[in-house]
Amino acid sequence: MRALVVAPQPFFSPRGTPFSVYYRTLIMAELGLNIDLLTYGEGQDVDIENTRIIRIPRFGWLGKVKTGPSMLKLFLDFSVVLRTLGLLIRNRYDVVHAHEEAVFFCRFLKPLFRFNLVYDMHSSLPQQLSNFHYTESRLIHGLFKRLEDSSINTADAVITICPDLANYVDSIIDDSSKHFLIENSIFEPVRISSNSGEDASAPSDVSHNIPKNKKYVVYAGTLERYQGIALLISAFRLASEQLENAFLIVVGGSDDQVHKFRSLADAEGLQEMSVFTGRLPQSQAARYSEMADVLVSPRTDGTNTPLKIYQQLASGKPLVATDIYSHTQVLSNEVAFLAPPDPESLGDAIISAMSDAHLVKQKVTKALRLYEEQYSRASYVRKLQLLIGALK
Repeated sequence: MRALVVAPQPFFSPRGTPFSVYYRTLIMAELGLNIDLLTYGEGQDVDIENTRIIRIPRFGWLGKVKTGPSMLKLFLDFSVVLRTLGLLIRNRYDVVHAHEEAVFFCRFLKPLFRFNLVYDMHSSLPQQLSNFHYTESRLIHGLFKRLEDSSINTADAVITICPDLANYVDSIIDDSSKHFLIENSIFEPVRISSNSGEDASAPSDVSHNIPKNKKYVVYAGTLERYQGIALLISAFRLASEQLENAFLIVVGGSDDQVHKFRSLADAEGLQEMSVFTGRLPQSQAARYSEMADVLVSPRTDGTNTPLKIYQQLASGKPLVATDIYSHTQVLSNEVAFLAPPDPESLGDAIISAMSDAHLVKQKVTKALRLYEEQYSRASYVRKLQLLIGALK
């Protein structure tokens, strides 16, 4: 089976969080598909068997692609449309696997080229337009809503990545048998191509002058507003009053974001009790998580389940997370220390995760079992096998 994967995003660039595209493509290739992957010019090449990476021009003078809708992405997507059309004219594909907004033009090409269409739906674009305040136009929102609904029902298979999005699709789709919930739940090292410079799988030591003999509370991820970093800083300050040797490590974020939250931590008196590393290679970020005594996800907003939650479940370490729907689609008090999103409650949860060894052991054991049964690599492969089988 030959497949064209259309992924309008920087690939591979951890800043652009394209992990789901990488793992989907990796497993489909392992299952025997021959794949052409069409993507933006920005990013590093990766080594995936049976896969050819095809890029549109970089257009670097226009700047880097940012999260959410933008005029730059609209321009780049037009280039993706033209390249997709060219590939379809020259090649015969059994499957076109369209990520996110790529489905909006692939659904019109489907009857012309007679391929099976897979819509890999990581989010609802009309909801993104609202969340990122891109436009208040009811006409534009209505247009994208109708286009999204049509794409869901035109596709031969629809993938969603979390229960909230799955429930949304179930309310729209005419044939629920073609809907597959496949969480972004695997996280093995990305194999960066040797001609791209960095080897993301290579071992990496920690740096940033982390003091030894401390109890490390570690957050790793983006530092966007909804991730709750300000909440984490306030909660950690309260927890540190009762925890000897507690030390906060925050991994990720742009220079501006790091400066902002470093200043906030300093104002809370945490100069000697915290480090903000900024963005790091995947291997080095993973090393900090391995050092952790407690992992945290202080997210305050959103409905999609964060990718890092699955890695945290499988880590063998206690997890502290806010008790919001984004988390509780996967987490419960049986597997994590959940707390309302306020500094006092989150601080108390950090204290419990640091000091109650018996409770930690219970939760970690159940977390490992949950991951193995529902979200492990073997489970991920089975879900994709079912989808591919349905297309044959």
